[in-house]
Amino acid sequence: MEPGNDTRISKFLLLGISEDPTLQPFLFGLFLFMYLVTVLGNLLIILATVSDSHLHTPMYFFLANLSFADIGFTSTTIPKMLVNIQTQSKVITYTGCIAQIFFLILFCVLDNFLLAVMAYDRYVAICYPLHYMVIMNHRLCGLLVLACWATTALNSLLETLMALRLSFCTDVEIPHFVCELNQLVLLACSDTLPNVIVMYFAAVLLGGGPFAGILYSYSKIVSSVRAISSTQGKYKAFSTCASHLSVVSLFYSTLLGVYLSSSITQNSQSTARASVMYSVVTPMLNPFIYSLRNKDIMGALRRLFRGKP
Repeated sequence: MEPGNDTRISKFLLLGISEDPTLQPFLFGLFLFMYLVTVLGNLLIILATVSDSHLHTPMYFFLANLSFADIGFTSTTIPKMLVNIQTQSKVITYTGCIAQIFFLILFCVLDNFLLAVMAYDRYVAICYPLHYMVIMNHRLCGLLVLACWATTALNSLLETLMALRLSFCTDVEIPHFVCELNQLVLLACSDTLPNVIVMYFAAVLLGGGPFAGILYSYSKIVSSVRAISSTQGKYKAFSTCASHLSVVSLFYSTLLGVYLSSSITQNSQSTARASVMYSVVTPMLNPFIYSLRNKDIMGALRRLFRGKP
């Protein structure tokens, strides 16, 4: 029977990262563990930042927002995957798929924007240390975060609304563990050119723009650090942005890895496995990167657990 065109399709099938039934218990345990670690780690960062007055600074304000975005990003994908493994079902409703697309785009682009804002914060802290608190005042920090949320929400809404105009063939299988917009576009039976144009435009503008801002900020940071005469001064300056630089490197290297994987291999499930790195592993590692060598965060966590101000 020829697959037909059905604009009223009610569900999709998520094939996951493996169809081997013997691997499902292992995958369930692995992703449940990573999800719990991700949520707990990022939640501790947020609680430490909110509860400790020593962390009421621009850098930690942005970090708390990044942690919230990471919790939202993983919560959009992993719980549904775990439910499907547990119930031995691959089904996701049309409404659920559209909702996943909206929040995936929202939190992924928000991560990108917040990393750029944090790079600007480090640029001001290192290049203009005497004017740091004047420049990075509460009003500016609030406006920067508000702009990040507003821009990403509008972009996510636009791309999701455009996805609603697509019609699909009756046999719809998504070779992924989550509904991604590009996978949905590939499945569509209707004209996808407007969607593709908006997707690429958003990728260049909302992906490339913040990345260019990060590169510019760090080029200025490197120039300023090179002008410092003492080795100890250079080390101290670089140490203030080491955690952020590690997170940026991890975020963009995993995204690049997924892109190269999808370009080289024709196996969509291999691409889905590669995407685990940026969608699950990166949000899980971020709290460790920011806390393990950060005396302020570790001190705030100790005071939080001891109940001391």
